[in-house]
Amino acid sequence: METDVNNISETVTAVEMDSANNAHCEHTIKNIDWIPCKDFTIKIGEQQIRHYMDTWEIEQPGWLYNLRFLQETELEFKTQYQYEVKWSIPTPSAPIPRVTASVYFTIEISKIKPDTRPVDVHFLVEANRSKHSPGQTRFREKWLMNVIESKTLLTDTVDF
Repeated sequence: METDVNNISETVTAVEMDSANNAHCEHTIKNIDWIPCKDFTIKIGEQQIRHYMDTWEIEQPGWLYNLRFLQETELEFKTQYQYEVKWSIPTPSAPIPRVTASVYFTIEISKIKPDTRPVDVHFLVEANRSKHSPGQTRFREKWLMNVIESKTLLTDTVDF
């Protein structure tokens, strides 16, 4: 059975307050159609994460990422598949970046819900405690920039 991992589902509109000019801004929260639990593989999980990240509104040019599977964890009622996505902005003068920002994805396969339901997905941005769910949270490039800036400030204060 061939599964199409490239379908983008309906979007939700979020209204946020723009602190710069005290105006309401409407943003679209995009999501994809996540694969049913019965069709999940580690490779398809990687493909879906990549496709989901393609919906993010990354405005600064030069961002690159590396996605890797970390581990599978068996729990009583679900199996978790964990991935790490390392983001950086390499430059011609520094093709190997000094600092990176990681986003950790967890895909959960329920052992008790029908296997025709889509996988459950959430992600965390390094150094943040908030757990985000695709389709419910609008990803902000600023989160990556904050991690990069914090690490850069730290590494600048340490002599190697």
